[in-house]
Amino acid sequence: MNNMADPDQYILSIDNGTQSVRALLFDLDGNLAAKAQVHLEAYFSDHPGWAEHDAEGYWQAVCEACQRLWSVTDIPRSAVKGVAVTTQRGTVVNLDKHGKPLRPAITWLDQRRTDQVPPLSPWWRAAFKLARVDSTIEFFRREAEINWIAAEQPDIWARTDKFLLLSGFLNYRLCERFVDSIGSQVAYLPFDYKHHRWAGPRDWKWQALAIKPSMLPELVAPGTVIGAITAAAAAATGIPQGTPLVAAAADKACEVIGAGATEPHIGCLSYGTTATVNTTTKKYVEVTPFIPPYPAAIPGAYSTEVQIFRGYWMVNWFKEQFGHLEQAAAHRHGGSPEELFDGLVEDVPPGSMGLMLQPYWSPGIRVPGPEAKGAMIGFGDVHTRAHMYRAILEGLAYALREGMERIEKRGGVKVTELRVAGGGSQSDAAMQLTADIFGLPAARAHVYETSGLGAAIAVAAGLGLHKDFDAATRAMTRPGRVFLPIPANQAIYERLYRRVYLKMYQRLQPMYAEIADITGYPERL
Repeated sequence: MNNMADPDQYILSIDNGTQSVRALLFDLDGNLAAKAQVHLEAYFSDHPGWAEHDAEGYWQAVCEACQRLWSVTDIPRSAVKGVAVTTQRGTVVNLDKHGKPLRPAITWLDQRRTDQVPPLSPWWRAAFKLARVDSTIEFFRREAEINWIAAEQPDIWARTDKFLLLSGFLNYRLCERFVDSIGSQVAYLPFDYKHHRWAGPRDWKWQALAIKPSMLPELVAPGTVIGAITAAAAAATGIPQGTPLVAAAADKACEVIGAGATEPHIGCLSYGTTATVNTTTKKYVEVTPFIPPYPAAIPGAYSTEVQIFRGYWMVNWFKEQFGHLEQAAAHRHGGSPEELFDGLVEDVPPGSMGLMLQPYWSPGIRVPGPEAKGAMIGFGDVHTRAHMYRAILEGLAYALREGMERIEKRGGVKVTELRVAGGGSQSDAAMQLTADIFGLPAARAHVYETSGLGAAIAVAAGLGLHKDFDAATRAMTRPGRVFLPIPANQAIYERLYRRVYLKMYQRLQPMYAEIADITGYPERL
């Protein structure tokens, strides 16, 4: 066991995100020593709303990223003491009895649903109706990829021997064992979120989902050694054969601990494709009643999370639709378009001169409800696209603050500091307005690759390279630049948040329902 980092010991994290796969080498102080990235082919859609990806393509991208890594670093491969995988959540793969994919992976962005679902017993139906969660349970059953494949592709389902998350699929390709981390189980699966295990035999999820226990992998806690790199995987990736493969967690869970948010008083904001606010706690807390907390990347802990689905997608949408001038200028002068977009934000006063955004670009289950839509109100002839851009960033921060306050109320712990990760954390303007809207110090993580770092922490703890998860997190994470609230800005945001933003959804919700009734979008359950 090491009290000080050994300069000859490194950890390999494989981070399979939505847009790329990264192979990352970290030292035991949490410094990123080497990186290789392979961009993924965009998902494909055979039908509107579908989002699929070649399952084998994910594995090939992992192999290519690892091989590129060895070509860009002088660190000897023998210095790699362990490997961990962290992946996008909710992407699923069907394997036959030979371990071969039967169909493309259905990604987390997929929106298909089915009306052909397994029947629930009258007792469960009555219990859910009494608890007023029957619509939530119906949503779960219709959205589950398991039920869609069983109903629409019964021949494929009949040949499915194992049904895995992407993390479990990559673990299998690396060590030839069907084992996955508890910390990766975020999907429509028969998982017991309270006790961190597959659901018990009497659990309603076995009735609600057309799956058998034998089709699921063994589950282990983060930090558990689940196998070793096989000869075949070594030949494909260049990772030395026999290197321990350690269970990590899903990318969001790893991001939280990689940002150093391991206590319930530290809030972790993620400005990614899905914007989230999380805290880590040992207490089981349902921030939204009957919606469980996800497993954390720390054994036995929970990640209380509120999501803004397609959150930072809105920022990219704006850049694609209205950011052509900045993109062209950056191309001409060789600068960064992000710096020019930050300039747009700084040209507009806090509050965007009354332009307010509600960032519900995609409907939710309960908060917001399935009828929700996005809204921007307060337009006047003074407003420009710069005001719109700042209003988008402010709206996301308002929504995440509302989520944080729900976490505080349900969990009973006040958040006193923020860690911010994800692509949006690289914007100084976004960081400053976040500190102002929350009224809290907001620290950027010390490395951008926080999900990969979280996976490396699991390896360090699991292999005893640091004493435990707490010691590994303290040694390998630290705040980067800290943004403090500007009092004058904070005062403006406090009034807009309390007097306007918190009332927007309640006032607009009846009209959203009318729009859905007239147009059929969003589809009613």
